This record gives sequence, structure tokens and C-alpha cells, in this order.
Amino acid sequence: MRHLPGPLLVVDLDDREAWTEDVSDVAEQYVGGRGVATRLAHERIPFDADPLGPENRLFFAVGPLQATTTSFAGRTNLTGVSPLTDGLLSSNAGGYLSRNLASTGYAAVEIRGASDDLVAVHVTDDGVEFEDVPELADTLVPAVSRRMAGERDLGAAHLATVGPAGEHGVRFASVMTYDHRAFGRGGLGAVLGAKGVKCVSFDGDSEPTLDVPEGALSAIDEAAATSDDPKRTQGTPSTVDLLNEEYSLPTRYFSEQSFEGAANLNGDAVEAKKYEKATCSDCAFACKLPTRDEETGVETEGPEYETTFSLGANVGVGDLVAVMKSNDLCDALGLDVISCGDAIAAYLASEDAFGDADRVHDLVTKIAYREGVGDVLAEGVSAAADEFGVRDWTVKNLGFPGHDGRVLQGQGLSYAVANRGADHLYASVLSDEYGDVPEDTLDGKPALVVQRENEHALEDAAIACTFSGGNVTDEHYEALLDASMDELRNVGARIVTLERHFNNERGFDRGDDRLPFDLPGLADAIDEYYERRGWNDDGTVPDAAVP
Repeated sequence: MRHLPGPLLVVDLDDREAWTEDVSDVAEQYVGGRGVATRLAHERIPFDADPLGPENRLFFAVGPLQATTTSFAGRTNLTGVSPLTDGLLSSNAGGYLSRNLASTGYAAVEIRGASDDLVAVHVTDDGVEFEDVPELADTLVPAVSRRMAGERDLGAAHLATVGPAGEHGVRFASVMTYDHRAFGRGGLGAVLGAKGVKCVSFDGDSEPTLDVPEGALSAIDEAAATSDDPKRTQGTPSTVDLLNEEYSLPTRYFSEQSFEGAANLNGDAVEAKKYEKATCSDCAFACKLPTRDEETGVETEGPEYETTFSLGANVGVGDLVAVMKSNDLCDALGLDVISCGDAIAAYLASEDAFGDADRVHDLVTKIAYREGVGDVLAEGVSAAADEFGVRDWTVKNLGFPGHDGRVLQGQGLSYAVANRGADHLYASVLSDEYGDVPEDTLDGKPALVVQRENEHALEDAAIACTFSGGNVTDEHYEALLDASMDELRNVGARIVTLERHFNNERGFDRGDDRLPFDLPGLADAIDEYYERRGWNDDGTVPDAAVP
């Protein structure tokens, strides 16, 4: 099985030293990315670690596709224990960081311990430098990029940065790269912030080489460049009208399922604000959305669909420029847009105060600095729901995205059982249910959820962008990774099981696999899901089944 070569670089913040360790045996079994990071986290993070304590560790990792120049490979993985879900969580971000990490020659980088003083960690193929940066406390993400570009020739493409939200321990703080690309969901930005790290940079000239079939790479690039997918020009907002009219666009803290202002937030509206094409590293798909409003001067990247949902429809705001501003604030402050919008929507529901864009912007800032009511909202949707007396729209404390599990029943099952909680990308059954698979039934869905979870775990190990579906085929994966799809799906299955076992050791069981709404037949579907996974009826992994 082909995998990314290179050692693990261990960065110890306690003693400010670094060393390498051979992890080739792990890479051979888990390919790279989320796979390698999950295996290492399972072995090296204590099961009882405090997510915001020094015993938690973060693993940056890339995969074999990052050693190529193919499309859909501009992704980097980040894994650690989430301060929001309290379980093991992996996130990945686009941009250009992946190539720069790969150029250091390391397959993965482990960040352990904690610094007493705010520090920037500079990783190169020659080693690690620790730079004290007390003057960067509470600095916005773009300003950190400008400082590192001016003083060290390390622009945003080289950086993984936390904003004020990460420094203030917001439980859904993101780690940002390229200023607008986020390791979102689950709050790993708060973990890096708790370690006293403002940013990590990656730079080197030790790019790994892989004997990858050139034909497979050129076929992927050709598919990306000729695709007629509307996401190439409009990003994910291209789906707003379809979802609003035929499925569901959750609105006003999930109390409604369509939004009267959807036309102001759809693909056409966003494309009208787009002022240039943009992409991730070497990707011909070029789906990114640099947008600008000439009248107000608001400029950002996006919003993508999830932001039009979370900081648009779900808070009752139908003004695209206002949503663009919310998007830009979240990126600069280092906040996950979905959890941030959901927490604000929970508060607005309690106040019956939807639709005030200025208030939303004020709350985003208050959350990042934990000021006033923002201190409660910074704890996440569950805490806000409890404090303000509204329904808790989370699974495992992770707020819902804009793909409605009440309508897409397979996606609802996926939310319930996913190790990450209510994450639409963990299995992405939604892609099937928006297509040819009937959405209004759980029949056949447990098998589909297992299959899609395994495939997405493999995708995150490779690492390939989620938009690669239909462009990177099973045949491509077999050629690129030198293994059969049965073997590769089994890699994905082992990743999912390792995550579940880690979470079991932290106290997770069937009681955590639930939804905040009724779905007929859910209990039976969960039973079948466990059976297909080879897990116990209580949602735990048998000792014999731990990889």
C-alpha cells in the first residue's frame, strides 16, 4: 500500500525541543492524514486527557496525494481531543499548507505540552525554531500573516494560526490557514491556544517523491478542469435554491425549514460578488469564492453554503453583505462558522430577536473574546441551549449543519452515530439522498452509512478534497495507493473503529448516539449499524475488534 514517506516530528513545548521518530509501520497500515494521525493519537494521547490540558496532543498530517501535484490534494489534516465534543476529532483544511508541510519531509508533526509564553513554532526540514511572540496576543489572523510575511517571508500559505477565539478558549475555535481556510468544527483552535501557540509555520525543500502512475494524475486533473459542476463557479451556495425549495434550509434556530430570503444568499448572489477565481494548491477545480462588496468595502472568501445557513437563514439574516461580514469576522477571529451561528441562533431564539445583522456581528466578536453573553455562547450550543431554555440542537455537543436530518433520514442516522457528532462530512450520505437514493426512509441506510464513513475516512487519509467525488474514482485510488478498494475501505473502517474505541475509553456509548428530534426506526437502524461494524449493542468496541 502506497503511503507518504517520512518520520514523525515531535515538538515538545514544555522543554522547547524537537526530535523525529520512525512511524513507517503506522503509515503502511493507515496511508497518511487522518489515518496516521488517528493511530498516533490513539497510542499517544492519554484516554483521560483534558482537551485543554498539556497532556492533549495535536497531530498535523498529510498523505501521499500531497506528494503529487494533482487536483483535489490541497488538504491538511489536524487531529486531537476536542474541547467541544470531548472526543477524538479530526479536521482538514484546504489552501496551500499541505504542500508546505510535505516540503519539510515529515509525514506528521505532533505538538505536545504547553508553553508558558505565547510562541510561534517554525517547522523546517532543518528542525524547529521557537519564537516568543507576546506582542501577537489577541492579534487577528490576517495581521499574524502580514507579520510573518514581512519579518520571516512566511506568508499565509505557510501558517496554521489561531485568532483571539483560540487564545480565549472558545470551544469551537478554529485553526486558520491562508487566512480564510479553516480547520473547523470541534474547537482544535482552542487546543492550540491552550498550548500557548499563536501559529505554526511549515517550510522546506525536502519534498518527498512517490512512484505514482502519471496517467492517474493527469486523468484527475482533466476531470477537474472539464467538470460542469456548478460548484466550480458558485461554490456550495449553488445548492441554496434546491435545498430551500425541495429539501430543507433550516431557519431561525431550526424552527422553520425554508427561508424567505434564500434568493439573496444563493449561488447567483454570491457569484455576483466574486471578483476573481481562486483555488487550493495545484487544483484545476478552482471552486473558491473571493468576494467583495464595492459599496461597503466588505471583502472575504465566501460565504459557502454552511455560512449562508448558519449566519444567514438560521439567524434570520437575508442580507448577503451582512453574511459576508459575519464570515470575515469568524475567519479573522478564528471561529467555526457553523457552531458560532448555531450558538447565536440559540440565543436569538430565546430573545425572539432574529434578523438583526448588527447584533449578530456584535455577538460574533463577544464570543471570540468571551465578553458578556459571549462567555456563555463560547461554551457551545449545548451550554447556550441550557442557559437560555431552548432545544439543544447538537449531537455529542456539536452543532448541526444545514443539511436537515429530519428530511434526509440517512443523514440523520449519520449524525446520530458519527464519532464527531452532527458533522455532515463524516459520511456525507446527503450526497446520495440529494441524488437517486430515497431520503424519506431509513431502509438500507445503515449499510450506506458504514460504506460512506469508510470511504470518507480513506479520503481523509489519502488526503483528497470532498469535492473529488466523481473525479477521483475507485480506479484512481487503486492506482494511486497501490491497493484494492476492499483493502482501502478496510483502512477506513479501522480509522472509524479506532476513533470509536478512543471515545469509549472516555465514557462514550450508545447513549451519546442520539438525535434532538424523532426519526421513526432510528433505534433499529442504530442496532444494524453496530452489527455491521462488529460493535457491541451498547455502542462500544469489543476488545477483540480494536485494531
